[in-house]
Amino acid sequence: MREDPDDPWSADRLLARYGTARAARSTWEAHWQDCYDVALPQAGGPGRIVSPGERRTERVYDGTAPDAVEQLAAGLLAALTPPFSRWFGLAPGVDVPPADADRLAPVLERATGVLQTHFDRSNLVVELHQCHLDLVVAGTACLLFEEAPPGEASAFRFAAVPLAQVVMEEGPSGRLDGTFRRSEPTLADLLGRFGRDALPARAVEGGVRDPDRRFPLTEAALPDGTAVRYAAVLETDTGPVRLAHVRLRRSPFVNFRWMKTAGEVYGRSPVMKALPDIRTANKVVELVLKNASIAVTGIWQADDDGVLNPASIRLVPGTIIPKAVGSAGLTPLAAPGRFDVSQLVLDDLRARIRNALLVDRLGPVAGPRMTATEVAERAAETARLLGATFGRLQGELLVPLVLRGLAILARRGEVPELMVDGRLVDLQWHAPLARAQAQRDVRAVLGWLDGVAALGPNGQAVVDAAATARWLGRALGVPPSLVRAADPDPIAPQRRTDP
Repeated sequence: MREDPDDPWSADRLLARYGTARAARSTWEAHWQDCYDVALPQAGGPGRIVSPGERRTERVYDGTAPDAVEQLAAGLLAALTPPFSRWFGLAPGVDVPPADADRLAPVLERATGVLQTHFDRSNLVVELHQCHLDLVVAGTACLLFEEAPPGEASAFRFAAVPLAQVVMEEGPSGRLDGTFRRSEPTLADLLGRFGRDALPARAVEGGVRDPDRRFPLTEAALPDGTAVRYAAVLETDTGPVRLAHVRLRRSPFVNFRWMKTAGEVYGRSPVMKALPDIRTANKVVELVLKNASIAVTGIWQADDDGVLNPASIRLVPGTIIPKAVGSAGLTPLAAPGRFDVSQLVLDDLRARIRNALLVDRLGPVAGPRMTATEVAERAAETARLLGATFGRLQGELLVPLVLRGLAILARRGEVPELMVDGRLVDLQWHAPLARAQAQRDVRAVLGWLDGVAALGPNGQAVVDAAATARWLGRALGVPPSLVRAADPDPIAPQRRTDP
């Protein structure tokens, strides 16, 4: 079937749009590669082709940055989406009447449990951790969220997409709404994703003759009004062919950033901020190792007396080195100076790297134990430092995860169709980082209750104990099934029938 060249979703137009976005991304690639080389060398980076199992740490002399990157990525996973723990919840919105809210709460609680179960049984933790590594190093990450085939343990299937394959576009809302992915799958991969009927006959024949042959595939997920258009273009010997073109409610690509500056599409990472210190620390350690090598083996000088051959000398125990009568033989050359100041410089650099990557933000623990107040204050300080980043990750990562998961389960009939807009159904966050503000609110209310109790019966008379208990339950993330529904007002019917 011949495509309309004026169709904006044709294969040629999509490839042209991809080329424009790819050219705009080229200015970031060198910067990303520098970050990967010193902070996450095992990932290779967008500009380096590596083989599985290849050694990639030859240029890294100081391990402070790689260790801090892994700690920060693990901390983000535990703070935002802790494994096998409910990190979100669905609750009735502000426009739902109290009587309807009591009937809607069990339905939403069941939908939350079903969605959380599918997340726990999927590979979300493994792939999202890889995305957090890219987020900390490069400032931008991409997670592919697909529906798994029927019969698998979970309805979800995730894949961390390397930055080398992803090109993004920023929409009018300021989010990364448009996504292109360039990959080179084999014929088996294409058959598993699109089926034999969607593939051109020549491509199938070429893949059968050469099972290791790879085909350039460009996937595009672009906004189209309130929905998303997904298209896949395969480049063959006879020209590009569009394999798929569907309209989706939510994009399968979840793109999120660490920090964004005005006018830039891709995000900036904490490694970019600490890159000068990371480079300097690597250079200082390299010089320290060279100086240590000189201190251990030494630098020697010898007279050219016709007997001593410096090329045949081996400085090992028990070696006898011949020399001419009256010559000095081998004599050590004194070093011109000492390099003791390097440790002071290195300690300062390592401290700044750990501070930039949020490893030492809470400070060292002076004693063997911390009080509950100190733990709460340090958690509040972490929430304050990560407030802007958490807000961005909540809007660009967590919300798309939950909404696409609900859309997939609703299509399968496992949960009802839900309008998560804050008015009918509200999305709440129960992750540790999101709970920091709720804990402060709870402490403020409990302090108010203690002050009111000190006023005696007159002060306690103004406290609605039932409403206060329900509010504390919502703030602490207590399941609605554990909270008794509010009793109807017995006076309300009399008021309505009163003339």
